[in-house]
Amino acid sequence: MKPTLLILAAGIGSRYGGLKQLDRIGPSGETIVDYSIYDALQAGFGKVVFIIKEAIEKDFREVFVDKLKDKVNIECVMQEIRKVPDGITVPAERQKPWGTGHAILMADGTIDGPFAVINSDDFYGRGAYRAVAEYYRDWSPDRGNDYCMVGYSVANTLSEFGAVSRGVCRADGNGFLVDVVERTHIERTPSGIRFIERDIEFPLPDDAIVSMNFWGFTPSFFSHLQRGFGEFIRKNAGDLKAEYYIPAEVNQLVRNRMATVRVLQSTDKWFGMTYREDRDTVVNSIRSLIKNGIYPENLWR
Repeated sequence: MKPTLLILAAGIGSRYGGLKQLDRIGPSGETIVDYSIYDALQAGFGKVVFIIKEAIEKDFREVFVDKLKDKVNIECVMQEIRKVPDGITVPAERQKPWGTGHAILMADGTIDGPFAVINSDDFYGRGAYRAVAEYYRDWSPDRGNDYCMVGYSVANTLSEFGAVSRGVCRADGNGFLVDVVERTHIERTPSGIRFIERDIEFPLPDDAIVSMNFWGFTPSFFSHLQRGFGEFIRKNAGDLKAEYYIPAEVNQLVRNRMATVRVLQSTDKWFGMTYREDRDTVVNSIRSLIKNGIYPENLWR
């Protein structure tokens, strides 16, 4: 069974100042999402599911679905703030989505095999897609709670224009995830890479493995999310900023030995558009990859 690519694309890009998902950064009008889908198809993925907001559905269908309908099966699923369990009241003032865990949950019922989860504004490199596709090549339902993630050396994931948030990973001697700890302020300084916690600066080795939200799951993950999000929303429904993140659920599953997560490491250099200033770096990186023959000038010709 070919894996599915699940793309989280419902974000509003507050730090970027616009919809990064639709920003055309390739020489023929390609977006980062175009390159992600192209790499996934090259690696053997067979379907794409977008998680988006209703407000941008029309634009997404014009930019991606209409263009790629003859190349891959694409579905669009809506993540909306008021899609919560029955009996929960969402404050009218709530503006933020409920987070990446809630976003994946919206795809329950559209995926019946292994799938990869990625962000729409991150360029991961083809090796990441190949690693997950290979991991699930001989997948069968008896591997129901067998998950994976693609980890990157933190030095390959930083922005030149400000601090970033990364999930710092710890793996055991067999390469299985022990936990992911979110560090919300990581940056390169003259004395090396540092993260700040409670106003204290801590060093972080260049080769520390971090999560860039590239996960591999099976359909069993939806039932875990149903339970986890139900608990989360009952405690946090009135909090205007609370979000249910993927690592929170993964950590609980690993801690309770309800699932295993293999850490697949990538040597590719990640790049993305956290800040508006990152855009030129992304454009130049894509041009360099085209020049080196990794991608054609026109991706979908």
